[in-house]
Amino acid sequence: MRTLAVAAVQTVPVPLDPEATWERFATQVRSVRELFPHVQLVVVPELLLAAEPPLLAEAPADWMQQVAAPIPGPLTDRICALAAETGLWLVPGSLYERTGDGTVHNTAVAVSPQDGIVARYRKIFPWQPYEKTAPGTEFTVFDIPGAGRVGLAICYDGSFPETVRQLAWLGAEIVIQPTLTPTRDREMELVCARANAWTNQVYVVNVNAADPAGLGGSAVVDPEGLVRQQAGPGEEVLVDVLDLDAVTRVRRYGSTGINRPWAQLARYGGSIELPMYGGTFRTPAWAAEE
Repeated sequence: MRTLAVAAVQTVPVPLDPEATWERFATQVRSVRELFPHVQLVVVPELLLAAEPPLLAEAPADWMQQVAAPIPGPLTDRICALAAETGLWLVPGSLYERTGDGTVHNTAVAVSPQDGIVARYRKIFPWQPYEKTAPGTEFTVFDIPGAGRVGLAICYDGSFPETVRQLAWLGAEIVIQPTLTPTRDREMELVCARANAWTNQVYVVNVNAADPAGLGGSAVVDPEGLVRQQAGPGEEVLVDVLDLDAVTRVRRYGSTGINRPWAQLARYGGSIELPMYGGTFRTPAWAAEE
């Protein structure tokens, strides 16, 4: 049995205080290690370590510029050290990444306790016109040895069906989606999380910020689109052991034993013209092997 034990920590930053937020984050990670020794991966909300203030709170107009930093850099060095100390894989929400030419991206990293940064994903669909980061251009997956393949998405990415479809095409069995949503569209994000899981036959771990930074409602959705766990509005940790063989089962025999979208795409997708993308569907390598 292939399993991945995850802890989705629905929490909040210390507004406008990155150092205090770091200390709080590090304490929470160590607490997860102590309380739930079987956990392998910890994920927290989008931009947690940027110490963003609540939506309507007063903040410096250039806060993003103040906290943006290179990756790798001092902050990711601390994250890597924490992963090595605790033996945990970490997806520390997302970070404001400053590139060499001064561009700022909203970037998620995956950190291995043995190998440091193993994946970096720049948010392709920033929440425009509100979010000022530059969009990324590449979808990202990574492997956790002995478990499976994981895809990264950030918040508003989930509103675009292309995101999770592409990650699944790349072989993702789990999509980790750090989120920072303090607005009433949170309900629709959860609809999208279930739809993305069901139509792509993947797990979706959507981790929102707690009140007052966000509306909470973090959720773990299985590859048949069923909500395994959902948090309330406050600080909370969702601990779950995901059965990766369930992804194989659902893709082979269908959601609820009925619907087999990936098998159908693998069989007929090449003959379906996709004018929007200027091509046809290409069968992914993993589906061709089924």
